[in-house]
This record gives sequence, C-alpha cells and structure tokens, in this order.
Amino acid sequence: MVKSLAILFGIVFLAIGILGFVQGITKDDMLLGIFMVNPAHSVVHIASGVVALLCGISGFSASRTFFRIFGIIYAIVAVLGFYNGDQPLLGLISNNTADTWLHVVLAVVMLFLGFGAGRGTTATA
Repeated sequence: MVKSLAILFGIVFLAIGILGFVQGITKDDMLLGIFMVNPAHSVVHIASGVVALLCGISGFSASRTFFRIFGIIYAIVAVLGFYNGDQPLLGLISNNTADTWLHVVLAVVMLFLGFGAGRGTTATA
C-alpha cells in the first residue's frame, strides 16, 4: 500500500506542479483560485513528485523513507508558513494560508505513512 501511495503522491505532485505553469488554471498566481503559486513553488512540487515516483517504483523501503523525509520537510514548511503568514517562504516560494493548511495535512498523512502505517508488516507485504 505504501508503495502505491508513493506513486499516487508522485502523480498528484507532478500534476499540481505542472498546473502551476498553466495559464487559466493559474490566474494571478493563484492555482484554482485557492493556492498561491509561483515558478519556484511549482518546481518544488514537480521535484517532490519525481522523488515520490522514483521511490514508489523502487519499492516499499524507499517509499516509506520518502514519506518519512518528506513528512518532516512538509511539517517544517507548514511551521514556516504559519510563521511567515502570506509572505514567501525563504523569500522565494509563494505561500498563503490555504497552502499552509494543505502542508499540515500533507505532513500528517506522510508522517503516518512513513512512521505509523503497517508497523507489523514486512517489506514484502
């Protein structure tokens, strides 16, 4: 399940990253009229998607490691989002309240998949 979810996350991250560059879907730096994006933000999502896909294809252990590392990263990004408000993260990556809350949800789900899901299962399960 973790392996399949890493592939799914990869596809979704890639799609969101690409949509960040599509005029009409992204208008006035707002993806779907909700999430603030800029090229740096979209590139981060594309990179996350590529890593998730590669880990998902590689297997259970790599997928679990992806969720652990990126769960921590997205938790840090969420904390930075609360700290910075609607200002760019690290002076580079666009951010708004909707982005921050989405990063909270992503962090919780990823950390659960990386550290909590299927503790009693083996790598072949």
